Amino acid sequence: DGCIKAVGQADVIRNQFSGATFETIIDCSGKCVLPGLIDAHTHPVWAGDRVHEFAMKLAGASYMEIHQAGGGIHFTVEHTRKAAEEELFNTFKHRLERMRRAGSTLVECKSGYGLNLETELKMLRVIERAKQSMDIGISSTYCGAHSVPKGKTATEATDDIINNHLPKLKELKLSGEIHVNNIDVFCEKGVFDLESTRRILQAGKDIGLQINFHGDELHPMKSAELGAELGARAISHLEEVSDEGITAMARAKCAAVLLPTTAYILRLKQPRARKMLEEGVIVALGSDFNPNAYCFSMPMVMHLACVNMKMSMNEALAAATINAAYALGKSDTHGSIETGKQGDLVVINSSRWEHLIYQFGGHEALIDYVIVKGKVIYQNERYGTM
Repeated sequence: DGCIKAVGQADVIRNQFSGATFETIIDCSGKCVLPGLIDAHTHPVWAGDRVHEFAMKLAGASYMEIHQAGGGIHFTVEHTRKAAEEELFNTFKHRLERMRRAGSTLVECKSGYGLNLETELKMLRVIERAKQSMDIGISSTYCGAHSVPKGKTATEATDDIINNHLPKLKELKLSGEIHVNNIDVFCEKGVFDLESTRRILQAGKDIGLQINFHGDELHPMKSAELGAELGARAISHLEEVSDEGITAMARAKCAAVLLPTTAYILRLKQPRARKMLEEGVIVALGSDFNPNAYCFSMPMVMHLACVNMKMSMNEALAAATINAAYALGKSDTHGSIETGKQGDLVVINSSRWEHLIYQFGGHEALIDYVIVKGKVIYQNERYGTM
């Protein structure tokens, strides 16, 4: 049934299953078996990459300067609106396959490059298709409030989402066409202010969505305080979170999804992971894969978390497995190797699991197997050559 039947000492398990026959036996002598990695924050459905903007960033242009020059999210929105559903599905599938090869077995996937109902639904349909047809776990997020669409004010965009987008999502959920798990808003100066964010998140919560949103990234917005008050499952970014916000999140058991790639690429100050951990916040990690932060690899994210955010390797592994599962409301079934949990595993060709973090960018030769629901979904062709 795709779930773990037993965990323990090898001889005990051999006795317990002495009469059983197995379809596949993988010899992991001298190797490490880890829980499948979980990427708690990605934007993987879009057309129109922004490789040309990377040069602008390197030359010193800020995120908001690029945004105001017609680049950033709006550039991708324009291309995603024009793209056919089939094209979006094919590129999305390819990206998920790359994530899988890097050890990710459950990925949070957001919409948000449509900003109008038609394109947001097109993106959510693409995510739904991948959920049904691919061997990888997906937690889907409606992120229609990713940016204010051109020609609208934030208040008009908020009203449109509450009066049109969310009722449609509720209807599609009831008919079984699209199942969305989370609601997200980019709570930021010049995008959605605290009041608009509150209205959208509450309306999403009212139709049964988990709150999981972008907050306190470029400016201190009191997003963490708002999330704690609304009973948010998770808040992402938090580079500019206040001390009060950290305390509130710890108290509310609201997970912090930290994205070391974003701070690295945009040269922002790093999120205060140590302060959060010391205060008892549940810290998770995500790649923030998107046209601005083009990273598929959770091992690389863990490495950056250790070096730039001063997390220990143990903390980074927990943040990319059990805590990331918690951030998606799935820690009772995913994120650790325990009897009864889903059989999502990564086998690495090393006797010490730390190599997965230590070998910066080395996961391609290190990962031998990726397993989802007890089924091998990736086997390294170079297997056994290390």
